[in-house]
Order: sequence, then structure tokens, then C-alpha cells
Amino acid sequence: MNRQSLFAGILIGLGACGYLALGGLPGAVIFAFGLIGVVLSGMPLYTGRAGIMNDIPALAGIWFFNVLGCILLGLLVLALGGELAQRAQTAVAARLAQGPWRSFLRAVGCGLIIDIAVWLYRTTKSVLPVLFGVPLFIVCGFYHSIADVVYLVGAGKWSNDILWYYPVIVIGNYVGCNIRRIVLELGVHPDNN
Repeated sequence: MNRQSLFAGILIGLGACGYLALGGLPGAVIFAFGLIGVVLSGMPLYTGRAGIMNDIPALAGIWFFNVLGCILLGLLVLALGGELAQRAQTAVAARLAQGPWRSFLRAVGCGLIIDIAVWLYRTTKSVLPVLFGVPLFIVCGFYHSIADVVYLVGAGKWSNDILWYYPVIVIGNYVGCNIRRIVLELGVHPDNN
């Protein structure tokens, strides 16, 4: 499980690097490569499992190894420097400027979209929800706690603000990933309105 979680982090990290390289909607679409790789291989990703797992220590282990995988890609961005590192710096500065509350809400939005995309993949075995879900969370300006590690490390500039930022988005992703489960378990369906 640890090696699979590490590799899932590497896949997401590759998607984040693609986004840094291209930017905009093309970069958002390329980013989907990472999550498509995760769902097709069945590898454990924090945001893909947070809405279905009740075992918090196991989920924390998945998160830890996902982060390690993205640290590797972030170090690659840092080592390459140039435009990739500059774009990572810009992304980090924009995230930190949002403050804790907006960062949390942006992370909730990402968690909700990723959870639904992965749930729909599991239900239909179609990658289309993932292919549309990933660009959706990116163009909405939502934050993914695993991919953001690439930006944070790749930027190469450390700030005390990261100490509030990163836990806020991890928790926000967790909350967003559990909205679908809570709504469906409470029996709140569009048909019941």
C-alpha cells in the first residue's frame, strides 16, 4: 500500500507539472493524466479515498506517501528552475494571499469535485468524470492538497504562512470529499425535493 500511495503521489505530481508547464485550460486538461492514472490503476490517493474510508490512521498513511511522491516532483521542478519554478512561485503566492478561510473553502470545492469524479468512475468505469472533473476544480481555482505539494516545494521559497495554509487545505479536502457521503447517507436526494 505504501509504494502504491507513493506512486499515486508521483502520478498527481506529474499532472501538476503538466499544469505548471502549460497553464490555463490546456494545462488543466493535461493535469487529468495524474488522476486518470490513479483511478485506472486503483492506486490509493488521499482525495480519492477520504470520502470512503473511516480508518483515519490508514488514510493518514495514504496522505503521507502521496505527499512524498509529490515532494519528489516538486524537487524536480525546483532543480529545473526557470519557468516551471517561477509558475510554482506565482501559484503559491496566489494561494497564500487567499487567507485561511478562502483557502479552506477552495479546498472543500476541490475535495467535493474529486470525490464525485472518482465515485462516478467507480460507478461507471468511465474516465470521463475524471477528465472533466480535474479541469473543473482547476478552472474554479480550487486547491488540491496533494498536488499543491509540488507547487510548495517547486517554488523553493518558504514562509511561515505555509504552516497555516497546508493543514487548512488538507482538512478542507477531507470535508469536501465527505459531502457526497453525508448527503447520500442522510437520504437527501434531488428526487426527494
